[in-house]
Amino acid sequence: MASNNGYILLTGRANPKLAKDIAKILKKELLEPITIFSDGEIRVRIARNLRRRHVFIIQPTCPPCVNDYIMELILMIDAVKRASASEIIAVIPYFGYSRQDRKEMPRVPISASAIASMIEHTGANRIVTVDIHAEQEEGFIRSPWDNLYASYSLLPVIKSRNLKNLVVASPDKGGVVRATGYAKLLDAEGIAIVYKQRDINVNDKSESQIIIGDVVGKDVLLVDDLISTGGTIINAGDYIKERGARSVRAAVTHQLFTGSAFESVTNSAIEEFIITDTVAVRNEVVKHKKITVVSVAPLLAQAISRIESGESISKDLIL
Repeated sequence: MASNNGYILLTGRANPKLAKDIAKILKKELLEPITIFSDGEIRVRIARNLRRRHVFIIQPTCPPCVNDYIMELILMIDAVKRASASEIIAVIPYFGYSRQDRKEMPRVPISASAIASMIEHTGANRIVTVDIHAEQEEGFIRSPWDNLYASYSLLPVIKSRNLKNLVVASPDKGGVVRATGYAKLLDAEGIAIVYKQRDINVNDKSESQIIIGDVVGKDVLLVDDLISTGGTIINAGDYIKERGARSVRAAVTHQLFTGSAFESVTNSAIEEFIITDTVAVRNEVVKHKKITVVSVAPLLAQAISRIESGESISKDLIL
């Protein structure tokens, strides 16, 4: 039962700007309880009474300090639980390790499962994510897991581009469901799939092979959940352009931009990357002429408000 004192918002150091934007929309105070000891250890000290309160901890577990941010989240959950909060909700816009969601070879962990279990066992009663890499990950724990779709935030911007003869494309076979969903919401003429072959023994490397679908003379929108080095989606975009597309854009939820990603983005045939701020947006990302940043703060603020009030999240927020 919720307290009359209302809910509490906490954040770590992973993406404080996003957390502050969410708090501003909700007109709530945001607590930042993390400091660092001189030896590098994380200290959590919350200067508010949490007894019988609902506490939302906003913390993506993302680069550049994935493991530190996971530890911050775990320690904040433990501190909140020991302070007798009635419910703890871990709001994790980007869920680190989510690509390691299965055993694709012998003697490897299912890292996403291990991280989710650790979060639950520490004391989180619910997890909220945005565009988790594989939706079956919601079954890694027995507690509720609400996965929101960034399409809620991205679609208005995509529609404002007034793309004609639109085809929505997936840069690999694993994203067909996502591409189909966007195609339906955008009333696209069709979908296309770029089939790639990945060497599972080489990290972050893939090679585009063939395309299924008609892209000749079309405005093509590539959709994906994340961009890291950019190899997958940029190779797909270049391939689609070579096959006769009139224009190529990309809508991507999580922007990591590791390695030589910026050079690849600049030189690619993709004319615009529409991304979100689930991961803290660096200055060079904001200033890049090919990149448009869309905030998911309104989406997450709505989700927090509905969780607190008991309203449905799937209505309107999951597109």
